[in-house]
Amino acid sequence: GFRFLHISTDEVFGSLGDEGFFTETTAYSPNSPYSASKASSDHLVRAWRETYDLPTLITNCSNNYGPYHFPEKLIPHMIIKGLAGEPLPVYGDGKNIRDWLYVEDHAKALTLVLEHGAVGETYNVGGRNERSNLHVVETICDLLDEIAPRAQGARRDLITFVADRPGHDRRYAIDASKLERDLGWRAEENFESGIAKTVHWYIDQQPWWRGILERGYQAKRVGLSLSATAH
Repeated sequence: GFRFLHISTDEVFGSLGDEGFFTETTAYSPNSPYSASKASSDHLVRAWRETYDLPTLITNCSNNYGPYHFPEKLIPHMIIKGLAGEPLPVYGDGKNIRDWLYVEDHAKALTLVLEHGAVGETYNVGGRNERSNLHVVETICDLLDEIAPRAQGARRDLITFVADRPGHDRRYAIDASKLERDLGWRAEENFESGIAKTVHWYIDQQPWWRGILERGYQAKRVGLSLSATAH
């Protein structure tokens, strides 16, 4: 009954143009050291399957978000800074697009794949919720203004554009048709419902993330080059 489920990312496929979607047969083309390391782990898992018949399955998912997301990541980072009334740094022009997947939908997909997926297969997991980074930040601002308004005015005024980070792919989008067709999975949350739940959670669970900050974590994005941090 043993199975090995390797959970990977859509970053292994590189950057999409304005059209199209990543499928399970899309060629790998990682553009950053992080995504290259993920791609290499995918290949290693496949090699163990081919060489030693290890009963493996692989999933490649789009960007997760939701409760307990570590403060460094885009969505919690913007919620925390927005609550504090601090500048909200957006990389580049803010038009980089990601397909957002609510974490509980992802967890349900992983359970399905582990229990019912075909050994040796790969399944893409995506929410069909493409949004630009700027749209994500603006949505967070509007929700915070509605739930916890501040006297100083709208939080969209806090948005600042900063130097883009290296290896920042322009667009990701997942085609989850195989998972939907073969295993009957469907994302239950759209971006609007999921982000509202997420913002409420971070407002209600401030002791959790404040504890992380108090233990010495610096609330800033990481992975910038020296030239980018100089701005």
